[in-house]
Amino acid sequence: MMSYAANAYARTSQVALTPREAEAAILIKAAVSLQAVQDNWGAHQLTLDDALGYNRKVWTLLATSATEADSPLSQELKVSMAQLGAFVFTRTLDTLVEPSADKLTALIEINRNLANGLRGNA
Repeated sequence: MMSYAANAYARTSQVALTPREAEAAILIKAAVSLQAVQDNWGAHQLTLDDALGYNRKVWTLLATSATEADSPLSQELKVSMAQLGAFVFTRTLDTLVEPSADKLTALIEINRNLANGLRGNA
């Protein structure tokens, strides 16, 4: 499971993207997947598990790498990433237990905002 996200990350990185651009692209891909489920809730509810699973894998990688001891991020950013990751994981579980299209909005916005920041568009 984890290797799928890692492989996607590696494939994206090989297209001459910087690591930040690659992370942004993966976040956008996850956001687009979640948005498609939200926009077509009745028809795409069956893909909810897949979209949430992909987003969880992306966030597992991001939160883990951001909070590692050798991460170049400041302590403040490490804490922020850990808190965002915890929120994403909690919201994901909540959405799996009690599915609702509205619960996807925060996940989509977090991914898009972080991707914009990574691309320097914040």
